[in-house]
Amino acid sequence: MELTVWSLVSDLGIICALLVIAQILRAKVRLLQMSFLPASITAGLLGLLLGPNVLDVLPFSEVVGQYPGVLIVLIMSAVPLGHALRGGRRVAARVGALYSYSQAGEVFMWGLGLALGLALLGPLFGVPDGFGLLLALGWAGGFGTAAAAGSAFEERGWAEATSLGYTAATMGVLVCIVGGLILTKWAARRGTAGVLTRFDELPTELRTGVVPEAERRSIGTGTLSPSSLESLTLHLGLILIPAVAGYWLGRYLSGLWPEISIPVFALGFVAGLALQGLITVTRTGRHVDRETITTLSGTFSDLLVAFAITSIVPRVVADNAVPLAVLLLFGLAYCVVLLLFVTPVFFRRRWYERGIFTWGWMTGSVATGLALLRIVDPRNRSRTLEDFGLAYLGVAPVEILLITSAPIVVTAGYAWGLAGACLAFGVVTLVVARVLGWWGVPADDVPGESVPGESAPAPSQEVQQ
Repeated sequence: MELTVWSLVSDLGIICALLVIAQILRAKVRLLQMSFLPASITAGLLGLLLGPNVLDVLPFSEVVGQYPGVLIVLIMSAVPLGHALRGGRRVAARVGALYSYSQAGEVFMWGLGLALGLALLGPLFGVPDGFGLLLALGWAGGFGTAAAAGSAFEERGWAEATSLGYTAATMGVLVCIVGGLILTKWAARRGTAGVLTRFDELPTELRTGVVPEAERRSIGTGTLSPSSLESLTLHLGLILIPAVAGYWLGRYLSGLWPEISIPVFALGFVAGLALQGLITVTRTGRHVDRETITTLSGTFSDLLVAFAITSIVPRVVADNAVPLAVLLLFGLAYCVVLLLFVTPVFFRRRWYERGIFTWGWMTGSVATGLALLRIVDPRNRSRTLEDFGLAYLGVAPVEILLITSAPIVVTAGYAWGLAGACLAFGVVTLVVARVLGWWGVPADDVPGESVPGESAPAPSQEVQQ
């Protein structure tokens, strides 16, 4: 099939049609509502079933597997254009506890997964040195991270990395939802989860994905006059400019040093930082609406997830089924231990709320973590969301550094060094948190601070599934 501009339009049209169908199913089918599966996951599964790798019914082009690699560049280029730091000293202890817990939990997943792959899976099954990274890439990282690191590994000779990363991410979402609901019902019986919300009492938006008319919000604010330039065009350009700059910069650097290959998404992120610096210096930030940037980035994420699952190659998964299953079972055990045994150490009262949210984003995504959080904390009395927004500002640089450098370090022969560095950094994070008194800080019990409307927890109710 000849590739033309219409090939791109056709692929986008097909995947968008699947996204619309998936959203309709989420709005109408109670089983899908109870699963909390995002429409992008369902669309991807439909694309996988009907696409070229299974039934070959839908006329996708032969480059359908390349879209996630491009979309992650757009997403990473938009990251520096995100929200500014907010907060103050009065939340430092609470946010510090969540930061150290999240940071240590994630880097330990990177380090332990990589070490398992090197020490056990490699000798037994002959998998590449980077195989153990699939756990963190697919679970804590998600589809975007799997696309980014997978493309970097492919450039260095591991052709199956991306498909396996997408598979790990898909399994992570299932573990997130099914495991999260099982653990929450268990916690309810023990009285650990506090107040639980019945499924039928959850907001319509959370159950069906459809926002009631009275509660709808703007997805962005126009900062320009349409008579000159549409505001959406401006913000799309602000994302595309650093993304394209990163692409051409990568080609230029490859020409200078052919033996060195820097991932395009990393260069796009650097170019985005430069653009944000220019916006700051020129004091034109008032013309940039961050909500619009977030909306566009979210759109790219939906497309990335749908295309990523569609492009999974079942044969590759089948060939690596046993080592992948061992790795993911290890990841499941790790996350259970983190939730049930580590979380209470960092947070006394309302520890389960923070733990189940972290379970969500470390196995699936922030969106699925939010869905689980809304079940146990519908009013956000634990302040998990606002604290995570601040804590993630510290987690993100380390995460980006790992995504960027891990393929280079591992393929250069320093996999054990990376595993050791991750584990050492996790230990240092815990020690610093202990010294600063961030262990055992209640989610809603900071000295001199009260939670509006807080009262004693009501008797637990099981989630009616």
